[in-house]
Amino acid sequence: MLRLFLFLSALVVAGCTTAPPPSPPSPEPVAVPAPPLARTPIVTPADFEALPGWRAAAMAPGVTAFARSCGVIVKRPDEALLSNAAPWAGTIADWRRTCEAMTSIVDEASARTMMEILFRPVEIIVPEGKPRFTGYFEPSIEASAVPVGAFTAPVPGPPDDLVQIGGKPHQRLQNGSTQPYPPRAKISPQNILGYAHPADVFFLQIQGSGRLIFPDGRTIRAAYHAHNGQPFRSTANWLMRSGKITRGEASMQGIRAWMDRVSPSEATEAMNANPRYVFFEARPEGDPALGPNGAQGVPLTPFGSLAVDTDLHPLGIPMFVQTTAPGLGGDWSGLMIAQDTGGAINGPVRGDIYFGTGDEAGQRAGTMNAPGRKWVLLPRSVAAALQRADGAAPST
Repeated sequence: MLRLFLFLSALVVAGCTTAPPPSPPSPEPVAVPAPPLARTPIVTPADFEALPGWRAAAMAPGVTAFARSCGVIVKRPDEALLSNAAPWAGTIADWRRTCEAMTSIVDEASARTMMEILFRPVEIIVPEGKPRFTGYFEPSIEASAVPVGAFTAPVPGPPDDLVQIGGKPHQRLQNGSTQPYPPRAKISPQNILGYAHPADVFFLQIQGSGRLIFPDGRTIRAAYHAHNGQPFRSTANWLMRSGKITRGEASMQGIRAWMDRVSPSEATEAMNANPRYVFFEARPEGDPALGPNGAQGVPLTPFGSLAVDTDLHPLGIPMFVQTTAPGLGGDWSGLMIAQDTGGAINGPVRGDIYFGTGDEAGQRAGTMNAPGRKWVLLPRSVAAALQRADGAAPST
């Protein structure tokens, strides 16, 4: 096994080559550390056959998602890094040839073969970390244009007093001064998109987007606009610490059932335990078969789109994930594309799998909370550059 000590701050990524793709690489291990663990030695196989479930994994969702990401990638200049936060992923030029080659895919077999020719799998291993995969979905919730019956909670639109200062959300006060945007408990919703059940609005804010279905049949997308800059805190953990629910009830369904049993003030107290608050903007539903746009600006693909920590990973990069959950049918492996992010998605081996739209997707996503493994699939020119950096000293 080849042991590499890479320091991302010192790494210069090689440009792409114009020669035809060579034969698939030999199974030599390569490694990619991720800040703040850049000095940690990482060992990983580069043999596709070593990936658990690679031969049986469905290619179509990931390939469909990658084609959408490529549409964004190829519009950028060749010399640009795929991600300034992750220079180890290479330049647009490194990825342009892989995007062009993927257009020749006609079926599952050709997809698998093309991936093996163009890419090398690089496992992200953090010995002291806690790998974790969860699931999310696009809710479809009943809503009303005015508060009525159980539809008492406003779906908040973009607030007039929200300003970004240094990349952080602030609130502009009437006297012209600003302050960090307040937590959930102190926010008065503005520019309301509609009204829904309080639990539905709360989980809509956790998922980050959804569809509002009105009594007249009108449907709009409540698309993510911004959040208040407060940290995300798990309401499930707060409820368990408070003795209000058991670990077995700590799912979206279990929390909703608890909220329906208790008084509105108790439910509000639980929701306020999470100070993070998300604002939405109304958008046309568009093609109902497509998911909402993720952080990369492309529609999400069920079981093909993954939310990642974009401080560590680039958007648009293919990944191979191995994890398990009842909603995935047990042990599961799949080709996924990093197309989204989220306030609770922090860490190198952390991911949120997009399950799709509606109640069934929500039921399945609610079962997803498990450890797993994650490989990034890099163009071979990028993987070769990482290997040439073996033994490089950190910059000073």
